[in-house]
Amino acid sequence: MSEELEDALFVRPFIMTGGRVEPTHADLRLETLVVAVPEAPLGSLEFERRRIVALCAQPTMVAEVAEKIGVPLGVAKVLISDLVVGGLLVCQQPTELPLHVLERIRDHVRAL
Repeated sequence: MSEELEDALFVRPFIMTGGRVEPTHADLRLETLVVAVPEAPLGSLEFERRRIVALCAQPTMVAEVAEKIGVPLGVAKVLISDLVVGGLLVCQQPTELPLHVLERIRDHVRAL
């Protein structure tokens, strides 16, 4: 893909969130697991929101969602919180994180 085409297809993060920088669901952390509600209707969703619900067919950490859809963590939190408030995702706070998850978080933070 040419650089000009990539630039034309790039969507600014503030467009995805409607200019919002704070999630409406405040208790989302890096390690919060989000999972799609069974039979969540994808037809009314657009772009990143649709991808998030599809990714969360299995419990997925907020940090992983951000990485997989290629957006900053703050943007992912706003999008995820909108989906939680809309009843399409459910949050699950893990009681304890396994070592391999902590190592992955560390590696992702280092990559930033």
